[in-house]
Amino acid sequence: MLTVRVIPCLDVRGGRVVKGVKFQGLRDAGDPAELAERYEREGADEIVVLDVSATAEERAAACGTVAEVRHAVGIPVTVGGGVRTGDDAGRLLDAGADRVSVNSAAVANPGLVREIADRFGVQCCVVAIDAAATGPGGWEVVTNAGTHRTGIDAVAWSQRCASLGAGEILLTSWDRDGTGSGYDLGLLGAVAGAVRIPVVASGGASGPGHMAEACDAGADAVLAASIFHDGVLTVRDVKRDLERAGVPVRMEGLS
Repeated sequence: MLTVRVIPCLDVRGGRVVKGVKFQGLRDAGDPAELAERYEREGADEIVVLDVSATAEERAAACGTVAEVRHAVGIPVTVGGGVRTGDDAGRLLDAGADRVSVNSAAVANPGLVREIADRFGVQCCVVAIDAAATGPGGWEVVTNAGTHRTGIDAVAWSQRCASLGAGEILLTSWDRDGTGSGYDLGLLGAVAGAVRIPVVASGGASGPGHMAEACDAGADAVLAASIFHDGVLTVRDVKRDLERAGVPVRMEGLS
């Protein structure tokens, strides 16, 4: 059985890690490289770095920050933020990213997903989908840090991304982000059931219980930020609790 990955997320703005609620009210949470190094020591399987101001400021994620994080850790690093072209993706990969995540630009130009997958390989292409509920059993894609409602069905969009060559879906519930109220299990189950590529659950976890629920709903990996940045739990704590709950996780090196 494949192990479930536990992934701390570093939302970066101006070279610092920030955290907010529903992508708003951002507060400082520390240095990206220092946090990444700490999380790797605690047993993180991967680090996700998202430049949350890159799209609004019409620039690609800062390669300097990517290089610093890459220097600090040996685990895989996925980077997103402001990626509009295949060349943008190439610069991030050259700076040390293992995979590149696209979001708003992919909605505007779906061909970008295929371009990245064709040029750099499916394994390098992650599509981040931010979704907001539209009613019972319905979700739409939101872009530009949640400020733009697209009217695009999130489940249908995930299927299209998979068909274009995405190797993974990073699925964030806009409604749950930073709230600690748990992942949107309905959204997660709908997307995981619609695609055959891995789905990362994001948005709303306050502890291992929520993460175990996400795994039961079909998640291949669980992502969180606030609980790690605020010192509520360590990655080690989360993995031990998940293991007790019967979720297969990588425990090598954890005492």
